[in-house]
Amino acid sequence: MIYFPDCKINIGLNVVEKRKDGFHNIETLLYPIPLEDVLEIRPKDIGKTEIVVTGLPIETKTSEDNLCIKAYNLMKEDFPNLPEVSIHLHKLIPMGAGLGGGSSDAAYTLKLIDFLFELNLSLEKLDGYARKLGADCAFFIYNVPSFAFNKGDELSPTTLSLRGKTILLVKPDIFISTAEAYAGIVPMRDEYNLMNIVESLPMSQWRNFIKNDFEKNIFAKHKEFQEIKDKLYEIGAIYAQMSGSGSTMYGIFDRELTENEINLFNYPFVYQKNLK
Repeated sequence: MIYFPDCKINIGLNVVEKRKDGFHNIETLLYPIPLEDVLEIRPKDIGKTEIVVTGLPIETKTSEDNLCIKAYNLMKEDFPNLPEVSIHLHKLIPMGAGLGGGSSDAAYTLKLIDFLFELNLSLEKLDGYARKLGADCAFFIYNVPSFAFNKGDELSPTTLSLRGKTILLVKPDIFISTAEAYAGIVPMRDEYNLMNIVESLPMSQWRNFIKNDFEKNIFAKHKEFQEIKDKLYEIGAIYAQMSGSGSTMYGIFDRELTENEINLFNYPFVYQKNLK
Protein backbone atom coordinates (compact mmCIF):
# COMPACT_ATOMS: atom_id res chain seq x y z
CA MET A 1 0.00 0.00 0.00
CA ILE A 2 1.37 3.43 -0.97
CA TYR A 3 0.68 6.89 0.48
CA PHE A 4 2.16 10.23 -0.55
CA PRO A 5 3.22 12.36 2.46
CA ASP A 6 3.18 16.03 1.53
CA CYS A 7 4.89 19.00 3.17
CA LYS A 8 3.94 22.40 4.61
CA ILE A 9 4.99 26.01 4.68
CA ASN A 10 4.72 28.38 7.62
CA ILE A 11 2.97 31.68 7.01
CA GLY A 12 4.25 33.91 9.78
CA LEU A 13 6.07 32.52 12.79
CA ASN A 14 6.09 34.31 16.12
CA VAL A 15 8.13 32.91 19.02
CA VAL A 16 5.86 33.92 21.90
CA GLU A 17 7.54 32.61 25.05
CA LYS A 18 9.92 30.03 26.45
CA ARG A 19 8.27 27.18 28.28
CA LYS A 20 9.33 25.63 31.57
CA ASP A 21 10.13 22.38 29.72
CA GLY A 22 12.72 24.19 27.58
CA PHE A 23 10.60 24.33 24.43
CA HIS A 24 9.02 27.51 23.04
CA ASN A 25 5.43 28.48 22.44
CA ILE A 26 4.88 29.79 18.94
CA GLU A 27 2.14 31.16 16.71
CA THR A 28 2.14 30.28 13.03
CA LEU A 29 -0.06 29.20 10.15
CA LEU A 30 0.67 25.83 8.57
CA TYR A 31 -0.38 25.33 4.96
CA PRO A 32 -0.05 21.98 3.10
CA ILE A 33 1.96 22.01 -0.12
CA PRO A 34 1.79 19.24 -2.79
CA LEU A 35 5.47 18.33 -2.78
CA GLU A 36 5.33 14.68 -1.76
CA ASP A 37 7.48 11.80 -0.58
CA VAL A 38 6.44 8.24 -1.48
CA LEU A 39 5.72 5.87 1.40
CA GLU A 40 5.09 2.14 0.86
CA ILE A 41 4.36 -0.28 3.71
CA ARG A 42 3.97 -4.04 3.24
CA PRO A 43 3.49 -6.79 5.83
CA LYS A 44 6.47 -9.12 6.31
CA ASP A 45 6.17 -12.89 6.67
CA ILE A 46 9.54 -13.23 8.39
CA GLY A 47 12.08 -10.91 10.00
CA LYS A 48 11.80 -7.65 11.89
CA THR A 49 10.36 -4.36 10.72
CA GLU A 50 12.82 -2.51 8.52
CA ILE A 51 13.00 0.63 6.40
CA VAL A 52 14.74 1.36 3.12
CA VAL A 53 15.19 5.01 2.16
CA THR A 54 15.84 6.11 -1.42
CA GLY A 55 15.83 9.46 -3.19
CA LEU A 56 17.18 12.47 -1.34
CA PRO A 57 19.50 11.69 1.56
CA ILE A 58 18.39 11.79 5.19
CA GLU A 59 20.54 11.90 8.31
CA THR A 60 19.72 9.27 10.93
CA LYS A 61 22.32 7.31 12.86
CA THR A 62 20.31 4.07 12.79
CA SER A 63 17.00 2.95 11.29
CA GLU A 64 15.52 3.09 14.81
CA ASP A 65 16.01 6.86 14.72
CA ASN A 66 13.81 7.17 11.64
CA LEU A 67 10.43 8.72 12.48
CA CYS A 68 8.58 6.13 10.38
CA ILE A 69 10.07 3.33 12.50
CA LYS A 70 9.31 5.30 15.66
CA ALA A 71 5.69 5.69 14.50
CA TYR A 72 5.39 1.95 13.88
CA ASN A 73 6.95 1.09 17.26
CA LEU A 74 4.61 3.51 19.01
CA MET A 75 1.57 1.75 17.57
CA LYS A 76 3.09 -1.65 18.26
CA GLU A 77 3.04 -0.82 21.98
CA ASP A 78 -0.76 -0.65 21.92
CA PHE A 79 -1.23 -3.35 19.27
CA PRO A 80 1.31 -6.07 20.13
CA ASN A 81 -0.12 -8.39 17.45
CA LEU A 82 0.65 -5.86 14.73
CA PRO A 83 2.56 -7.70 11.96
CA GLU A 84 6.14 -6.75 11.22
CA VAL A 85 6.39 -4.58 8.11
CA SER A 86 8.74 -3.52 5.36
CA ILE A 87 8.80 0.24 4.82
CA HIS A 88 10.10 1.89 1.66
CA LEU A 89 10.41 5.68 1.86
CA HIS A 90 11.36 7.56 -1.28
CA LYS A 91 12.40 11.09 -0.30
CA LEU A 92 11.54 14.03 -2.55
CA ILE A 93 11.10 16.57 0.26
CA PRO A 94 14.56 17.78 1.31
CA MET A 95 15.65 17.29 4.91
CA GLY A 96 16.36 20.30 7.13
CA ALA A 97 14.21 22.48 4.90
CA GLY A 98 11.59 23.79 7.32
CA LEU A 99 8.95 21.93 5.28
CA GLY A 100 8.07 19.25 7.83
CA GLY A 101 8.95 16.32 5.58
CA GLY A 102 10.02 14.00 8.39
CA SER A 103 6.95 14.88 10.46
CA SER A 104 4.73 14.18 7.48
CA ASP A 105 6.37 10.81 6.86
CA ALA A 106 5.72 9.86 10.50
CA ALA A 107 2.09 10.99 10.44
CA TYR A 108 1.40 9.16 7.18
CA THR A 109 3.02 6.04 8.59
CA LEU A 110 0.47 6.14 11.42
CA LYS A 111 -2.39 6.61 8.95
CA LEU A 112 -1.14 3.94 6.56
CA ILE A 113 -0.68 1.33 9.31
CA ASP A 114 -4.17 2.16 10.60
CA PHE A 115 -5.63 1.62 7.12
CA LEU A 116 -3.52 -1.39 6.16
CA PHE A 117 -4.35 -3.38 9.28
CA GLU A 118 -7.93 -2.09 9.71
CA LEU A 119 -7.36 -0.68 13.19
CA ASN A 120 -10.20 1.83 12.61
CA LEU A 121 -8.58 4.49 14.77
CA SER A 122 -10.19 7.92 15.07
CA LEU A 123 -8.37 11.06 13.99
CA GLU A 124 -8.17 12.00 17.66
CA LYS A 125 -6.38 8.73 18.46
CA LEU A 126 -3.96 9.17 15.57
CA ASP A 127 -3.44 12.76 16.73
CA GLY A 128 -2.44 11.42 20.15
CA TYR A 129 0.23 9.19 18.65
CA ALA A 130 1.47 12.00 16.39
CA ARG A 131 2.01 14.41 19.28
CA LYS A 132 4.42 11.94 20.85
CA LEU A 133 6.54 11.99 17.70
CA GLY A 134 6.94 15.72 17.09
CA ALA A 135 5.23 19.10 17.16
CA ASP A 136 4.41 19.20 13.41
CA CYS A 137 3.21 15.59 13.20
CA ALA A 138 -0.31 16.30 14.46
CA PHE A 139 -0.84 18.81 11.64
CA PHE A 140 -0.32 16.12 9.00
CA ILE A 141 -2.95 13.87 10.56
CA TYR A 142 -5.62 16.41 9.53
CA ASN A 143 -3.61 18.05 6.73
CA VAL A 144 -5.77 21.16 6.35
CA PRO A 145 -4.61 24.80 6.60
CA SER A 146 -4.44 25.57 10.31
CA PHE A 147 -3.19 28.05 12.85
CA ALA A 148 -0.75 26.35 15.23
CA PHE A 149 -0.20 27.46 18.80
CA ASN A 150 1.73 26.43 21.92
CA LYS A 151 4.56 24.13 20.74
CA GLY A 152 2.94 24.17 17.30
CA ASP A 153 0.79 21.14 18.08
CA GLU A 154 -2.44 22.92 19.06
CA LEU A 155 -4.37 23.46 15.85
CA SER A 156 -7.26 25.62 14.70
CA PRO A 157 -8.46 25.36 11.06
CA THR A 158 -8.42 28.53 8.97
CA THR A 159 -10.53 29.70 6.05
CA LEU A 160 -7.41 30.74 4.11
CA SER A 161 -7.14 29.24 0.63
CA LEU A 162 -4.20 29.62 -1.74
CA ARG A 163 -6.03 27.79 -4.50
CA GLY A 164 -4.99 29.12 -7.90
CA LYS A 165 -1.74 30.61 -6.57
CA THR A 166 1.69 29.37 -7.58
CA ILE A 167 4.38 28.69 -5.00
CA LEU A 168 8.12 28.66 -5.58
CA LEU A 169 10.30 26.89 -3.01
CA VAL A 170 14.01 27.73 -2.98
CA LYS A 171 16.45 25.95 -0.68
CA PRO A 172 20.11 26.95 -0.64
CA ASP A 173 22.69 24.40 0.48
CA ILE A 174 22.78 25.76 4.04
CA PHE A 175 21.83 23.81 7.15
CA ILE A 176 20.28 25.75 10.04
CA SER A 177 20.32 23.86 13.35
CA THR A 178 17.60 24.42 15.92
CA ALA A 179 20.19 25.92 18.27
CA GLU A 180 21.33 28.39 15.61
CA ALA A 181 17.75 29.31 14.73
CA TYR A 182 16.88 30.16 18.33
CA ALA A 183 20.15 31.95 19.09
CA GLY A 184 19.39 35.60 19.76
CA ILE A 185 15.61 35.09 19.74
CA VAL A 186 13.81 37.17 22.35
CA PRO A 187 10.38 35.57 22.81
CA MET A 188 7.65 38.19 22.55
CA ARG A 189 3.99 38.25 21.61
CA ASP A 190 3.57 40.16 18.36
CA GLU A 191 1.53 43.37 18.36
CA TYR A 192 -0.48 42.07 15.39
CA ASN A 193 -2.81 39.07 15.61
CA LEU A 194 -1.65 36.65 12.91
CA MET A 195 -5.07 35.02 12.55
CA ASN A 196 -6.82 38.34 11.99
CA ILE A 197 -4.23 39.54 9.48
CA VAL A 198 -4.27 36.38 7.37
CA GLU A 199 -8.05 36.12 7.24
CA SER A 200 -8.91 39.82 6.85
CA LEU A 201 -6.13 41.55 4.90
CA PRO A 202 -5.30 41.03 1.21
CA MET A 203 -2.10 39.06 0.64
CA SER A 204 -0.48 42.12 -0.93
CA GLN A 205 -0.40 43.68 2.55
CA TRP A 206 0.97 40.67 4.43
CA ARG A 207 4.61 41.72 4.07
CA ASN A 208 3.86 44.85 6.12
CA PHE A 209 2.55 42.89 9.10
CA ILE A 210 3.52 39.21 8.98
CA LYS A 211 7.03 38.13 9.87
CA ASN A 212 9.07 35.07 10.75
CA ASP A 213 11.02 35.73 13.94
CA PHE A 214 13.85 33.46 12.80
CA GLU A 215 14.66 35.55 9.74
CA LYS A 216 16.42 38.46 11.47
CA ASN A 217 19.29 36.52 12.99
CA ILE A 218 19.55 33.89 10.26
CA PHE A 219 19.63 36.52 7.51
CA ALA A 220 22.36 38.41 9.38
CA LYS A 221 24.57 35.29 9.37
CA HIS A 222 23.66 34.00 5.93
CA LYS A 223 23.19 36.79 3.40
CA GLU A 224 21.88 34.44 0.71
CA PHE A 225 18.50 34.20 2.39
CA GLN A 226 17.86 37.95 2.16
CA GLU A 227 19.05 37.88 -1.44
CA ILE A 228 16.59 35.09 -2.28
CA LYS A 229 13.74 36.92 -0.57
CA ASP A 230 14.53 40.16 -2.40
CA LYS A 231 14.69 38.32 -5.72
CA LEU A 232 11.34 36.63 -5.09
CA TYR A 233 9.74 40.04 -4.62
CA GLU A 234 11.58 41.45 -7.63
CA ILE A 235 10.00 38.84 -9.94
CA GLY A 236 6.53 39.46 -8.58
CA ALA A 237 5.91 37.46 -5.41
CA ILE A 238 2.84 38.65 -3.53
CA TYR A 239 4.38 37.37 -0.32
CA ALA A 240 7.76 35.77 0.47
CA GLN A 241 9.15 34.29 3.66
CA MET A 242 11.38 31.64 5.19
CA SER A 243 9.45 28.49 6.13
CA GLY A 244 9.88 27.40 9.74
CA SER A 245 13.45 27.81 10.95
CA GLY A 246 14.78 27.30 7.41
CA SER A 247 16.35 26.68 5.20
CA THR A 248 13.67 26.97 2.49
CA MET A 249 12.49 30.33 1.24
CA TYR A 250 9.19 30.53 -0.62
CA GLY A 251 7.30 33.01 -2.73
CA ILE A 252 3.57 33.03 -3.49
CA PHE A 253 2.65 34.27 -6.97
CA ASP A 254 -0.46 34.98 -9.00
CA ARG A 255 1.02 33.25 -12.03
CA GLU A 256 3.36 30.47 -13.07
CA LEU A 257 6.98 31.53 -13.42
CA THR A 258 8.94 31.28 -16.64
CA GLU A 259 11.93 28.99 -16.96
CA ASN A 260 14.22 32.04 -17.07
CA GLU A 261 12.76 33.33 -13.80
CA ILE A 262 13.22 29.98 -12.10
CA ASN A 263 16.79 29.77 -13.37
CA LEU A 264 17.59 32.98 -11.50
CA PHE A 265 17.77 30.77 -8.41
CA ASN A 266 20.90 28.69 -8.88
CA TYR A 267 20.48 26.44 -5.86
CA PRO A 268 20.30 22.66 -5.29
CA PHE A 269 16.55 22.66 -4.72
CA VAL A 270 14.05 24.84 -6.60
CA TYR A 271 10.42 23.70 -6.92
CA GLN A 272 7.41 25.40 -8.54
CA LYS A 273 3.83 24.21 -8.08
CA ASN A 274 0.40 25.57 -8.87
CA LEU A 275 -1.86 25.13 -5.83
CA LYS A 276 -5.04 23.72 -7.37
